[in-house]
Amino acid sequence: MLTQKKKFKLPQISSVCINAIMVFVLLVVLVPMLNLVAKSFSDPAKVAGMPGWQIIPAGFSLINYEIIFSNPAIWRALLNSVFITVVGVALNVVVTSMAAYAMTRPVLPGKKLFMAFFIMMMIFEPGIIQEYFVIKGLGLMDNLWSMVLYNTVTVYNLILLMRFFSDTPEAILEAAAIDGAGHLNILFKVFLPMNKIPIMTVGMFYAVARWNEFFRSSVFLTSNKNTVLQVFLRRFVVEGDSTVLASLGNIDLTGVNMTSLKSATIVVVILPILCMYPFILKHYTSGVMQGGVKE
Repeated sequence: MLTQKKKFKLPQISSVCINAIMVFVLLVVLVPMLNLVAKSFSDPAKVAGMPGWQIIPAGFSLINYEIIFSNPAIWRALLNSVFITVVGVALNVVVTSMAAYAMTRPVLPGKKLFMAFFIMMMIFEPGIIQEYFVIKGLGLMDNLWSMVLYNTVTVYNLILLMRFFSDTPEAILEAAAIDGAGHLNILFKVFLPMNKIPIMTVGMFYAVARWNEFFRSSVFLTSNKNTVLQVFLRRFVVEGDSTVLASLGNIDLTGVNMTSLKSATIVVVILPILCMYPFILKHYTSGVMQGGVKE
């Protein structure tokens, strides 16, 4: 009887411990983010007394967001970031899909050599100095297209798409070829519709990487008109450079708390990329459920 009780209780104890650990990790990640949001909406006079775990605003004020969205520099940086992310992800998905299609064709000559080359490029990634001279040689310094064209294909994402493309039934491809479809028609009318979930997942990986790219943006984009949100965020929040808020129009800065203003700036920078996750997760979950049902 004692042995049976132990076998019955052990799974319950382990489940409780796992759930407790997951809740703790969730709080560690979520509370600081909610604290930033609370500080951004709080009364500037009350922010100094807010502890780091408080997730409810102390008072209410929109002065921080009025200051941010009245600054033309922020709007310019936001539009630049959106342009680089949207156009860059579209280019990433198209080129990576084309490369994955070519690498999964059995008739491709030298496929093993190409794969070895890609693996070497993933392991021995070129340094920033080589990339700088390439961008400079192409005449793309201080040009948004330098960030759009940069890192068009990531080997990890290429291998991920190759894995899904290789599972596409050959019978469908043969039927499309018999109907006269060429490689481009097969890619865009067969492979892409049948692999929407992995393509959306790879697109999300590319979007997060492009939106959060700071270092190369600060090197390749040197003027204020071509700056991006991540560079703006570092200059203002990390380095404390208040000159980035020089063009504020008629907004009165009297009584503004810089901590709450920095919190609002962080919220504005991370909010667009966070809004993308629910839409991607919805399709990703439905795709997993469909793939798990076998008849």
